[in-house]
Amino acid sequence: MRKNDRKNYELREIKFTKDFTKNALGSVLAEFGDTKVITTASVEYTKPKWMEKEDLRGWLTAEYSLLPSSTNTRCQRERTKVSGRTQEIQRLIGRSLRACVDLKKIPDITITIDADVIQADGGTRTASICGGFIALQIAVEKLLKQGVIKENPIIEPIGAISAGIINGEVMLDLDYSEDSNAQVDSNVVLTKSGRIIEFQTTAEGEPYEQEKLLEIFNIAKQGIENIIKMY
Repeated sequence: MRKNDRKNYELREIKFTKDFTKNALGSVLAEFGDTKVITTASVEYTKPKWMEKEDLRGWLTAEYSLLPSSTNTRCQRERTKVSGRTQEIQRLIGRSLRACVDLKKIPDITITIDADVIQADGGTRTASICGGFIALQIAVEKLLKQGVIKENPIIEPIGAISAGIINGEVMLDLDYSEDSNAQVDSNVVLTKSGRIIEFQTTAEGEPYEQEKLLEIFNIAKQGIENIIKMY
């Protein structure tokens, strides 16, 4: 039985607090159970140096960090070099958000999504993607109102959720204790229309059957649909 009698296919309590900080163009506190992530969207009126001048696209990128007191034991600040795990997560967040944006509609602009985990209890990357999308959406609405961009670049909303297999059973939205005991670990990112952006599924021990893979996808899809309704 899961903690608090939560059913296998149920999400934790999820909450999005918009405009959580004052200075960012868009900001959201994303809460998935005891996981809490501050996501912000900032805009620079320039493009990365590697992009050619004649390239008509703008850019969207992401940065992710675990604050020192976010876990049970204090984690070190990554001041000069980020870990491989951090690189993997921020690339996932950036890839996911770029998939829902027409970069040609934000020419000569770079939007950076920052995800800072203030409390970690599983699912920090998926919470970062969901909160990051809402922060992006808020920022885009302000850029449209200011006349900085002429068209809404967001193609459709996206959402993300974790899932896994524990003792042979598929479970949705794992907390830390569940994730650390999972035989299969998954992170799923989908568009509102159900198209796949990312489907990471790894067996931590014994291989698993195709039927379980489909079950993971189907419950993740249902969970993401419910999350997007909260936006």
